[in-house]
Amino acid sequence: MWYLNPIKPINQTARKGAQNRQNQLTKPTGALGQMEAVVIELAGMQGKVCPTAKQLYICTFAGDHGIANAGVSAYPQAVTRQMLYNFATGGACISVMARHYGAISQVIDCGSVGEPYAVDGVEQFHIAPQTQNFLDEPAMTAEQCQKALEIGKYSVEKAVEQGADIYIAGEMGIGNTTASSALAGLLLDEHAESLTGLGTGVDEKTFHYKTQIIGQAIDKYKETCKDNPLLALQSVAGFEMAAMVGVYLRAAQLGLPVIIGGFISAVCALCAVRINPDVREYMLFSHTSAEYGNQKVLDALNAKPLLNLGLRLGEGTGATTAFGIIQLACVVHAQMATFGEAGVSDKDG
Repeated sequence: MWYLNPIKPINQTARKGAQNRQNQLTKPTGALGQMEAVVIELAGMQGKVCPTAKQLYICTFAGDHGIANAGVSAYPQAVTRQMLYNFATGGACISVMARHYGAISQVIDCGSVGEPYAVDGVEQFHIAPQTQNFLDEPAMTAEQCQKALEIGKYSVEKAVEQGADIYIAGEMGIGNTTASSALAGLLLDEHAESLTGLGTGVDEKTFHYKTQIIGQAIDKYKETCKDNPLLALQSVAGFEMAAMVGVYLRAAQLGLPVIIGGFISAVCALCAVRINPDVREYMLFSHTSAEYGNQKVLDALNAKPLLNLGLRLGEGTGATTAFGIIQLACVVHAQMATFGEAGVSDKDG
């Protein structure tokens, strides 16, 4: 399958060149902390000593979840379709952020509940109105899962065609923190209690119920999905989540850096890495989500995010917030003077 193809190799010469330039800039080595580290990583991904973060591409994937009908969210399922309208008309948080950074925006409906509709700015693939309730049967058929992966692949290829140098995948889907916690449990062999968060802000009673639902899902699929991340994805994830996994797999093959957002994004990233381990090389990590369980997923990815702001909105907002820091890191790296250029003595005199 296409997602098992090799990634574009990291350019070690460019990476070393960026490291050498950082050592020559008029500051103590390491004084800019993670801003230095992220620009060196990006240099290897882009194959340039001075990498760029000029053209951001943001795709928001939406999909409805059958498990939402079990009452695991504070919001009704209709919100998924309503938010698609909000994304398309520019009223959502991610829409505002995208405008601010001059990003190329894409909104994809992978499958949502409701009557047929047409909205400018929303691409419809409509795999099905929603996934199945994974307590009863796997969330997706193998064919549906493959279609969702292909949607992510399509989006990345479109981004590359349009000259993007960094990509962010966002998501929207009522019930998707439940699906993400279940997927994380299968990938990490963890209990539901260590991975379940408040999601959309459920009350204590619903939180305990949600934890039970996730635990039942993990118990139901853990044996059949052991060491099979693709089957785990098919069993409990949403269409939009599978599309994001497809993004992370294809982006690395084409050499396009991706910024990983919060909990859902990180779980999808972990799934992609378990399918094709080398794709980890093209991931930059934006923030530690307030969603419980996120740190366990980040640890499994050996990730050190740039920010910890207590964010848990989704949509790609955390990743886009971090984009500003990455963009600034690139500008500083390229435009700061070296000790030689500035006539400043370095630590060796």
